[in-house]
Formats: sequence, C-alpha cells, structure tokens
Amino acid sequence: MLSATAKETIRTTLPTVGAAIGDITTRFYRTMFAANPDLERDLFNRGNQRQGDQQKALAGAIAAFAALQLEPDQARVDLILSRIANKHASLGIRPEQYRIVHKYLFEAIAEVLGDAVTAEVAAAWNELYWLMAETLIGMEAGLYRAAGVADGDVWRQTRVRGRRQESADAVSFVLTSLDGSPLPSYAPGQYLSVGVRLEDGARQIRQYSLSSAPSAGDWRITVKRVDAHTLPDGSIAPAGEVSNFLYHNIFEDDVLDVTTPFGDLTLTDDEAPLLLISAGIGCTPMMGMLSHLAETADTRPISVIHADRAPSSHAHRAELAELVDRLPFAVMHRWYEDLGARRPGDGLSEGRADLGEITIAEGTRAYVCGPLPFMLGVRDALLDKGVAVEKIHYEVFGPDRWAPAPA
Repeated sequence: MLSATAKETIRTTLPTVGAAIGDITTRFYRTMFAANPDLERDLFNRGNQRQGDQQKALAGAIAAFAALQLEPDQARVDLILSRIANKHASLGIRPEQYRIVHKYLFEAIAEVLGDAVTAEVAAAWNELYWLMAETLIGMEAGLYRAAGVADGDVWRQTRVRGRRQESADAVSFVLTSLDGSPLPSYAPGQYLSVGVRLEDGARQIRQYSLSSAPSAGDWRITVKRVDAHTLPDGSIAPAGEVSNFLYHNIFEDDVLDVTTPFGDLTLTDDEAPLLLISAGIGCTPMMGMLSHLAETADTRPISVIHADRAPSSHAHRAELAELVDRLPFAVMHRWYEDLGARRPGDGLSEGRADLGEITIAEGTRAYVCGPLPFMLGVRDALLDKGVAVEKIHYEVFGPDRWAPAPA
C-alpha cells in the first residue's frame, strides 16, 4: 500500500494528473515508440494505437488505480489488474519491460505538467507506479508458474489441422502441436495470442478466444475478418491487419505462432445459474464454455443470448443451437437486426437484444462478450435487474475500457 505521505500527495494532485492523463499517455507512447520502434512494430497493436484506444485504456487504468488507493475497493483493483496481467502474460511481458515503461511515462508526466511536478509529486507518483507494476509483475509470475513456463516464455508453433467457414466473414482454425502431442489444457473462456509477420515486416499480435472445449487435445480459434468501417463519430476505422491476414492467407498444414492460453473470463466453480450473453464474434468464449458444459452434462439452468446483424453473420450459428439442445435446462434467445425471410418466434427476434423480458434467476452469474457499447448496455440492464456487479463477468477484444468505468 502507499505510504501516508504519498497517499496525501496523490489525493492532492490526482485532479491535475487526471485532467492531463490523456495527453500524458499519448506523449508517452509517441516518445517510447520513437526510441524503441520495435515495440510498436512487433509487440503493441498498431491499430489500437492509431485509433487512440490503447492510450485511453492506459489513462483509464492509471487514473482508476490511483483513485482506488484513496478509496480502497479491492474487488475493483483485482478486476483491473487481473485483466492487465492476463493480457501481459499472453504477450510474454517480462519484468524488465516495466522499467522501459517507467522511463518514458515519467518523462511524459514531466513534459506535460512542467513545474507542477515537484520532487514530492514525482516521488509520490513514482511510488504509485511501482506499487502497480510490482503487483502486476507478481501476478504475471503466478500466471507463468501456473502455465508451467518461464517468465515470458509463452510462444510455441502449432500446425493448422483444419479450417472451416463459420459465417460469411469468419473462419475457425483447429490447431495441433507439430509433434502430435496434446496441447496444454485451458479453462473454458480463455484466449491465446497469435503472432503473424505482415508484408511490411511487422510482427503483429492479436488475441483470440478458444472456441471449443478443452478436452480434445487441440485448440480451436475463430477469426472474424474486420473490414474498414465508419465509426459513430464519422471517422474511418482501418481494416484489421491480423484478422485479414489470417482469413486470406492461413490454411490447412500452415504453421502459426501462438501462446499458452490465458484470460480470466472462466466459469466459476459453483452451481449458480448461468447467463451467457454475446454479440457478433463475442460468441467465441461462450462457445468454449457451452462445449464444456455440454461435454460434462451440466444440469444447471442456462440462458444463452446472442445478438448479430443477420443469420449469415452469426458465426457458429448451427453449432450453438446443437449445444443448447444437448443441455437439459438451457434456453436460447437470438436477436438479428435483419431476419431476412425468417419470422420472429421460438426465441428468435428482430432488432437489437433486449433483456427487458428475460427472466433472470436469483444468484445468476452473467458472462458477457461483444463490442464495448453492447457490453456496457448489457451491464446496465443486468444491474437494473438486480444482478450483483461481482457476478457480471466479461471479456473485451482489445484495450479494456470497461474495468475503470464506474459500476
């Protein structure tokens, strides 16, 4: 925990630092990448950098962690740091890399805030940084130990045993080891990182949920091709570099560089009723969970909710229905913005997902994955229905801007 002196200084300066944290993180990434271009080229997600998502996520995490040292809420601290630690482990982050971040982050703080950064202020925020960093380093070391690997040694080569079209713009890849031995097991809902070398020489990394049960000895991921598209503010989001590379270039017998699975969106070991909510390609961790539940003949009440643009866009649509049919107390509700020739009825609706008419059993655990605006709307609806915040679990594809948000 922070020393009393540092805590009081953080309390006094948090409004100033918080107001400037966006400028600080933007400058931090710019100077760090200028001095270490290999980090942007081979480790960080260039797409998130261009859109500013990573800067916003880092700013939110730092500000939230600082605020939580003043008004302690260990559950929220654990949520924020667990998410970061698992992402770092999936990238193979090592302890010494925190010193690189420290150098450029504190240079950015000094440049943006100028004379406001007195020796006392610098010492307090330095203490806060290393409290956060050392906690993450310890959590990541635990994740590496649990995975049976040395710190950062998470990468392996796998062979594509099968490729299958799952929707108009999504394909799944079944991965197997090069020597035929079973791949390590994982918890349903976890993800792995995939690294690919692009045409310009950059090695870009993305995370993909494992979309099958962990019992087969192989791994399956599902990749949705992301085309350039217009965002609500009118700007253009670029096409997905890695998703398009995988969709157009990876086929049977190709070799992929992937990591050991990580991630904290996993089924809790209890008998609570389950509510699995997804939109778009957010169905993938739910497919892993449902496959596991079906294989273990789970008998608890399970409600499955999925939203998508159209049936043709719904990856694993038929497989989802088969899994729900195998579970004796599972029900499914689907919403499509365009039903086409289909008619509403029997759990099929047109429009956007609406939890208003969904009955949620007492004690239900909810698992949510999809675009961030969808998930934030679902969270609000679940809270309105009396679901406790600690029973709402989620996965974010990309920088996490859920955890720092007020509950």
